[in-house]
Amino acid sequence: MSDSLRSILLVDADRAAREGLAVMLRKHIGCVVLEAKSPEEALGVIEKQDVSLLITDLFLPKREGIELLKKVPKVNPQVATIVSIPYGERESIVESLKFGAIFYINSPYDYEEAVIATARGLEHHELMVYQQKRAPKISKRDGFHGILGESPKMRKLFQLLERVAADGTSTVLIQGESGTGKELVARATHALSPRRNKNFVPVNCAAIPDDLLESELFGYVKGAFTGANQSKMGRVQYADGGTLFLDEIGDMKPALQAKLLRIIQEKEFEPVGGVKPVSVDVRIVAATHRDLEKAVEEGTFREDLYYRLSVVPLHIPPLRERKGDVTLLMEKFVMVFNRGKKLGLKGFAPDAITALQAYPWPGNVRELENLVQRMVILHGGDGMVRASDLPAKYLSHVDLEAIQDADPEVSDSGGMDVSIDEEGFDFNAVVSDFEDRLILQALSRTDGNKKEAAKLLNLKRTTLIEKIKKKQLDSFFNKKTLS
Repeated sequence: MSDSLRSILLVDADRAAREGLAVMLRKHIGCVVLEAKSPEEALGVIEKQDVSLLITDLFLPKREGIELLKKVPKVNPQVATIVSIPYGERESIVESLKFGAIFYINSPYDYEEAVIATARGLEHHELMVYQQKRAPKISKRDGFHGILGESPKMRKLFQLLERVAADGTSTVLIQGESGTGKELVARATHALSPRRNKNFVPVNCAAIPDDLLESELFGYVKGAFTGANQSKMGRVQYADGGTLFLDEIGDMKPALQAKLLRIIQEKEFEPVGGVKPVSVDVRIVAATHRDLEKAVEEGTFREDLYYRLSVVPLHIPPLRERKGDVTLLMEKFVMVFNRGKKLGLKGFAPDAITALQAYPWPGNVRELENLVQRMVILHGGDGMVRASDLPAKYLSHVDLEAIQDADPEVSDSGGMDVSIDEEGFDFNAVVSDFEDRLILQALSRTDGNKKEAAKLLNLKRTTLIEKIKKKQLDSFFNKKTLS
């Protein structure tokens, strides 16, 4: 978010203190700082203006700042909040964090501390906005709450999912191979539950380093370790009232498994460095591609946690077990990746569909999505993708000559089927699409060798590398093969 669009609301009855901090924030953060002298005035500002971060005094002895924390999410749930608290008010710190504050700062203000906390608070706000924008929109018009599938196994999954989601309290364990769509199932579980109006908070346990995962999940108090200059709310507390999705939970270390078990059993946890438990009401939805029963036998996963998590297990079938959904998914992905392109792909010819339905799909739906995106870039404007257009590995399970002979409509025609309609012609978009296709064709022919691909295109190797990075085309090839 650009600095000019970020705004901070500073709430303090002490005009001198408020204006002094406002000057420092404008100088060091570079954003709009609004001011209010009371919680009532602050609520009026939030209702009328787009506020990113609220910094409020506790307003002792009546603690009106706590009441403000309770009311802000109802007006604008995306506002991040920081509370200024006098030294020694430990109970106020715990209460402020409980009611939504992400950090606290001391009062009277320490300007350096306040500037650091404000920067972190704005980062937190931007993360919330980003996650909301990137979250898949769940709509019944787009399959079953965002999940496409018409096979008997998927219909059975949808029926079970509706019943599980409606419960709203029981833990759920989603099992399935990588690329099957476990997060989509988790989001559907949340969207169909009584918790749908609260936060859905995803955490990938395999993507966060072990030494950071604990503080990421449970947060920490100021001074808990070197560099902890202010308290930080963890994702467990951020999910209070909603759903915490723990992806790849099979990678979680035993020490954290014990703390997670406490949340499920006792509905409370302690932040890193904290001494008082924090109560939370959160539903745990976990997912893994690992065999947790085997992990329990091997001693790498707690048996008591496993049984707590698998109260209701949901198994997502791999794509090879629902081949009838391949065509449905392909049509959807073609429509998605054709958006905004003048050289759209008409679809896949019958011989290509036959080949792809015979393929075992080790990467599941994610692999199919990647292939369709690649074909849209390479063959947009050519009409239909034929079996001969597919990478070799997708033809290894069929007799190419036999399926081509069985499809008399397959032809060798190609080229850029481009025409200028009455609405005009986006020259730059067409040229960019065509350039993408040429680069990917050259890389495909040379098995990802950039030097050889540059020769085919009559380009300098450095020029080709720059174009690949700019267009992010290396995602279509195994990075180990790009040399």
